[in-house]
Amino acid sequence: MTETPPARTPDETSLTLTQFMQPEHSNSLGNVHGGVILKLCDECGGIIAARHARHPCVTVTVDSVTFLQPVMLGRLLLVHGRITWVGRTSIEVEIRVEAENLLTGQVFHTNSAYFVYVALDDERNPAEVPPLLLETEEARTRFAQGEVRRQRRLERREQSK
Repeated sequence: MTETPPARTPDETSLTLTQFMQPEHSNSLGNVHGGVILKLCDECGGIIAARHARHPCVTVTVDSVTFLQPVMLGRLLLVHGRITWVGRTSIEVEIRVEAENLLTGQVFHTNSAYFVYVALDDERNPAEVPPLLLETEEARTRFAQGEVRRQRRLERREQSK
């Protein structure tokens, strides 16, 4: 059995992925496919979760995603992620997506979501993850809000049985 890595702050594992949106990412109207955006969100969140856990992590759930504005071909997509909550084996990552028009400099928020991952050990069983260091009031608030979201997810899961 491997030792649990030391606790880390949300800033130690936060990440921004960027991707220039090319024709293969869009439909015939020049809108980037939502699935392309969600894939980048999941990659960003998965990297953050693995970085924190020091184990491979798999996606368990994604909270509701609403696309506020379309992302057009030729925009730079910025996927920002940070851990908001951790449990014994699970990690919640907040994702915020922005699109930048490189010609005007305008940046706009396109969508946000919470992705939840579970760390896996070498036998692909849930692995314990380190605690989250909550050194700021903002981190403590985000953690408390994450606990509320976790409770709601558990209630929804129980209701769907």
